[in-house]
Amino acid sequence: MQLSDRELWALIHGMGLGALFLLAFGGGIAGVWSLREKYVTTEGLAERTPRLLVGTTVMAIVAWLTVIVGTWIVYPWYRAAAPAGTTDLTKFPKALLVSSPDTAGWHNFGMEWKEHVAFLAPLLATAVAFATLYYGAQLVHRGEIRRAILVFFTLAFAAAGVAGLFGALITKAAPVA
Repeated sequence: MQLSDRELWALIHGMGLGALFLLAFGGGIAGVWSLREKYVTTEGLAERTPRLLVGTTVMAIVAWLTVIVGTWIVYPWYRAAAPAGTTDLTKFPKALLVSSPDTAGWHNFGMEWKEHVAFLAPLLATAVAFATLYYGAQLVHRGEIRRAILVFFTLAFAAAGVAGLFGALITKAAPVA
């Protein structure tokens, strides 16, 4: 099995960083959810809070790396214009998709939407990490802040999930090879 440079970067972007973010969500949301007075002892809180801070911070960094790699490394290859007269569009994914009415929707809706919604994930994940840093152990007693963090966490997951789904489906239709 052999991967081109483009395939390797697409793999790092989607299956590496993107998947890591989505997997980390489960642990992070469980950690925030369980920060309740009835579930946590003083010793448990002292152990759990730093771990949650590290986890949310790493998750925000991974979200930013996913978007940065996608935007500035993989996306230019996707969007590259085919030279005039090119008939084999397999090296030009956007041109390949828009060349047929049957696949144009993958670009016109899927990719255009993916480009924008993907940036919500690192923004929201950063807000979660900041709130975790700022409030720390107070989250046990601040249910309204904990609920806001859970909402931001869920929205970050949804944004990343939608972007990942569109990315996988678009790559199936027109891979960056």
